[in-house]
Amino acid sequence: MAEQTAPAGAQQERPFTVAVLGGTGYTGAELIRLLAEHPNAELAFLSSERSAGQSVASVLPWLRNHPVAGKLKYRPLDELTEVDVAFGCLPGGQLPGKMGLVAERAKRVLNLAGDFRLRDPEQAAAHYPASAAWPEPFAYHVPEFDDVPENRFVNLPGCMAVSTIYALRPLLAAGLVEDDVVVDAKTGSSGSGRTSNEHPADRAGNFRVHKLFGHRHGPEIAQALADYAGGAAPRLQFSTYSLDTPRGIVITAYSRLRPGVTGLDVRRAYAASYARTPFVRLRQSPKSPQDFPMLKSVVGSNVAEVAVSVRDGRCVIVAALDNLLKGAAGQAVQVFNRLHGLPEATGLPFTAVAP
Repeated sequence: MAEQTAPAGAQQERPFTVAVLGGTGYTGAELIRLLAEHPNAELAFLSSERSAGQSVASVLPWLRNHPVAGKLKYRPLDELTEVDVAFGCLPGGQLPGKMGLVAERAKRVLNLAGDFRLRDPEQAAAHYPASAAWPEPFAYHVPEFDDVPENRFVNLPGCMAVSTIYALRPLLAAGLVEDDVVVDAKTGSSGSGRTSNEHPADRAGNFRVHKLFGHRHGPEIAQALADYAGGAAPRLQFSTYSLDTPRGIVITAYSRLRPGVTGLDVRRAYAASYARTPFVRLRQSPKSPQDFPMLKSVVGSNVAEVAVSVRDGRCVIVAALDNLLKGAAGQAVQVFNRLHGLPEATGLPFTAVAP
């Protein structure tokens, strides 16, 4: 894990003022819930164009009983006040055109949408064309593997991307597998956003293909894995599926070991990668289905679980996380903590919710 070194002068006695830009979607709402309970954060501004003037309680009924957050009101983004950190939770394509205003009024910007994740101009133009409206670079940051970024502007990984990174990074960084890698990603309905047009009756009791080819997280995953593999990206087959559940992602990755690589080599690579990561937990030597990562062990927490199994030269990795927490809002709070020299787990849950 990268060393956690706080920027000089980051500690302060008063809470850090924060803004949530796009506070009515699932990710923005989850951020409000986490930050409302964070001892070092003050919710200073919540934006929504459609719900401007309305209270959080009237828009997000699951937050209406919070004594502080429920009473806060949404305002148009153009009224953004000066804050220490602005969390971008706007739909893809909306933040770039507002970055001039946001950069003027926020000391740091943590973006959770995909706008600034891709470095290749052609890929960015294909998947996030509006990103060209803002010329300054965003640091792409995975808290378990990257140093605390010095950039004012940080873009966090997508939920399916970061779960795939947790599954594959140890193998690729150590050069243990052949170039062909297959990943299938199963995700709950909240991954489609709060404004999805999919009727619940179509999803209930169903398991179906989402995209076999061409998912927009594919280039992001290839870019990140190439970085961790020393510049050579694997040939990646990335397919996605829809689960009949509100939250959670399960990733299964399939690969073939290079000649001479043993199961012990693989286990050592994963143990070294996750020995000191508070929120990525390695499930060592799982023997029964209950021992493997699953939704019931992670949903409601900021924990990602990873397990690896090797047999006859083949390697299968399973990873699971809550897409709205470790895959989005929880990960953002984790980075917020690291940026400000706070204990990494401040304000974040370790245990899942059941049943």
